[in-house]
Formats: sequence, structure tokens, C-alpha cells
Amino acid sequence: MLKIRRALISVWEKKGIVDFAKKLAGLNIEIISTGKTAKLLRRSGLVVKDVASLTSFPEILSGRVKTLHPKIFGGILANKKHPLHIEEIRGLGIQPIDMVVVSLYPFVEKIKDNLSHDEMIEYIDIGGPSMLRAAAKNFKNVASLSQSHQYKMILEELKKNKGFISNETLKTLAEDAFYTTKEYDNAIYNFFKGKNILTWNLEETHSLRYGENPHQKSALYKLAEGGSLKFKQLQGKELSYNNFLDLDTAIQQVNEFTHPAAAIVKHASICGVGVDKKLSLAYKKAYCCDKLSSFGGVISLNKKVDKETARQIIKSEFKECIVAFAYSREALKIFSTKKNMRVIEIDVTKKISTPNVKTTLFGCLIQGKDVVGLDKNKLKVVTRRKPTSRELKDLIFAWKVVKMVKSNAIVIAKNCSVLGIGGGQPSRVGAVKIAIQKATGSLKLATLASDGFFPKPDSIKVAYKKGIKAIIQPGGSIKDQEVIDMCDKLGISMVFTGIRHFRH
Repeated sequence: MLKIRRALISVWEKKGIVDFAKKLAGLNIEIISTGKTAKLLRRSGLVVKDVASLTSFPEILSGRVKTLHPKIFGGILANKKHPLHIEEIRGLGIQPIDMVVVSLYPFVEKIKDNLSHDEMIEYIDIGGPSMLRAAAKNFKNVASLSQSHQYKMILEELKKNKGFISNETLKTLAEDAFYTTKEYDNAIYNFFKGKNILTWNLEETHSLRYGENPHQKSALYKLAEGGSLKFKQLQGKELSYNNFLDLDTAIQQVNEFTHPAAAIVKHASICGVGVDKKLSLAYKKAYCCDKLSSFGGVISLNKKVDKETARQIIKSEFKECIVAFAYSREALKIFSTKKNMRVIEIDVTKKISTPNVKTTLFGCLIQGKDVVGLDKNKLKVVTRRKPTSRELKDLIFAWKVVKMVKSNAIVIAKNCSVLGIGGGQPSRVGAVKIAIQKATGSLKLATLASDGFFPKPDSIKVAYKKGIKAIIQPGGSIKDQEVIDMCDKLGISMVFTGIRHFRH
């Protein structure tokens, strides 16, 4: 615990500082300050000691040098538990400082103002980061406040502990201070470099046994600033590298739907998707799409898992992992009979804005997430035959699924259930043939979704022979008219979305 007797306040952002300083004074904490901050506090009726009165040295160089002085940094860096430190600062007339409150010059904000290089230089803070780093280094003896949102928490702790701050809080404040100065320096470096340089703060959360294969090391990291879904594992073995990849695809898939939906994923590939009024029926649809491939897969559900859905899952052979928003007690009791099956609770509806990153031999490829939705009112029917209301519903369902299938991707669907999937193929007609080959049940009056345009009419002929009557695709091929003419000839309705959903 650290007793706070003396605080040095030097802030650019003045919001909340007067109230904070008044409450510090109410706790008999002496306040030291500089420049405009000191003037503001005095105007508010506070007793403030100027830094210059401690250093016996005025501000110089148009304010560039205010706090950079041994009597300030000696007071911040002195170890109060080190007898020689205390003896030395006393001999030099240096008073220990117990709290440093700093907000840095707004360098990042000023970049947006398109100032000249010389003007920007003046917004590079020197004294502020130096004091924060000194206080954070000596965190056992000094509280370092670097953000205004910390004021309330610190005041509550000071009041509760009668003027003391806990060691745990001191360490947390130091971590925040070093993070603040690090990000500040990164912004300045980027400005001088004149390039967009990304620096991500990745924090390891799970050390994994291995990666995709046993000879590859791996771990799970999250962005320190957020951007990662929090989850709770309720039972089962430790999650693997491949589990996390499958879960990512499965969660994104059920997030496409508002009605009860289920998705099964294996090796980051969709095995089945179903939507229905009841979650158990949605799962049954997903499972029936490809029972063989779903063995050992990952299941994602967008509603609370009830007893009936849990029974359906247990009946449908071995599954590696289940992820859902919530579970009933009865469902968890049923799952507990399968000790190795991983059961994960997570808010599958939370939106994550973190961009997609892929590493290549050439460097990192970074892009925004494919979050473009489908506006039903902007769909364009390009054939003479229009889809029926049932077909349109299935076309939209199939389009939401094909988005999550590896390109080239084809999805065949009927009654909001996937019948067949052809993904990851170098030719589109090849993907169509595979989707038909793997399809379960009759394809008569089924619908087909393609993630990209049809370069030739050949896929249309193949689909027609199996009874498919409605197709949805982006459009945009130089052969669009030939494809449309073939649909008209065969009595197939075709809808253009104007959106492509490649997934490599």
C-alpha cells in the first residue's frame, strides 16, 4: 500500500481534472502543477505549488522545458524503502512525489488537422511521457495516472483506504502508463515514417498443445484493446488450434440468421446448415446434409440449447465441440455424459470488427471482414421466370451459406436446409457437379447459390438436369447474357445480387 501525500498534475486534456484535484485536496494531498493546468486549478480555488518553485528554475524554450529537472525526477524516481535514496534526496532538498497525473499533448488528434511538419513537432510531448515512464518504473512508490477515466476509480480507492492505494492498483496503473507512452511513440514514428504502420498488441490467452499438425507450435492471442470474443468452456478437453478455426467459421455462419439456426463445420468447411422455427429441427436439417462428414465436427447454434436439441446432438454420433449462446440445465446434463466433448458458451451475436490477416511469402495481406449483408429490395431478377416466394426464401438462405464456403463455392438448398455443397474448386462447373453428387434427397425444385459469377452456361445445364429451378449469383461476367438466355430457355429463374463472396 502507498500513502499519497503529494501529487504532480500536468494535463493537456482538462476534462474532469478540477473535480479530481479538489477531491485530492480534500484528502489533504498537496498539489504541484505546471503552466495552464496550475492556472486552471488556482482559478477553481485550489492551493497549487508551481513546479518552478520546487526547481528554482523557470519554464524555458517556449514551454518545451518545464518538468525536466532533477528535483522533479528525483522526487518521482526515489525508492522510499531505500535508506540511501531517502538520505540523498533529503540532502538535495528534493521532496518525494507520490502521484503523477499526466495527459499527453494531442499529437494523434492534431495529425487530422493537416498541420505543417514544424507545427506537428510542437505537439510531441517530452516531459509528459518522461514523467509517466519514471513513475511507472517506480510504481511501488508512485501512482502513475495516464488516462482521465482512471480518476473515479482512484478517488474511490483513496477514500476507501483512507489515502492509500493498493500495490495491485499501482501495478495496473504502471501497465496502463507504459501502454500509453508506447502507443504515443508509435504514432510519432508513423508520422515521421510517412507510412501506414500497424502495431497490434496481441496478448497470449491460451497456449495450445500444437498447431494444425503435431510438429507445429501454436497459441491463441487476443487484441489487448478488445476485438476478441470472450468464451467460457463448460466441459471437455482443451481446445485445439483446429477447433478454434472451425469455431470461427461455425459462429460466423449462424450469425447470418435471426431464426433458430445450426451449422456443422469440419476442417473449416461447412458440412451442413439448417434454419427452422425450433432449434432441434434446425440442427436435424444441418446434420442430415452430410452425416458422414459431420463426424467429429464442430456445432454452432444461435439460440439457447434446450433438452431436445441436446438429445438430437448426442444421437448424431461423435462431435468435437459445441458452441452456443446458452444452455438449459437439462442440455448440460445430457452433454455431461460425453466427458471429452467440448461445450463452449459464448455470445455468438457479438460483432467483431478486427480485420482479416493472412501471412504470405510476400508479407501480410490485411482486409476488412466480409460483413456486407443482402438487401432483399436490391435483388435483380434477370430472367423471364421470377422465383416463387418459397424459392426466394431458399435462395436468400443459400446465399448466406455460400458466403462461408471456400471458393469456388456452390450451395444447393431447399426448405431452408442445405442439400449439397461444392467448395474449394478451381472450376465453377466442377463445384456444381460436386454439390449435386454430395446432395442428399431429391433436388427437384431446389435452389442453387454461387459465390461468384458463371463464366459459361455449362453450370446451368448441369443444374437443370437435376431439377433445380432457381439460381442466385453475383452477376458481372462478360457471358452474363448467355447464362441468362440459357436460364430462359430452360425455365429457370435467376437472381443477381451484385455482391461477390469469395473466401480463400
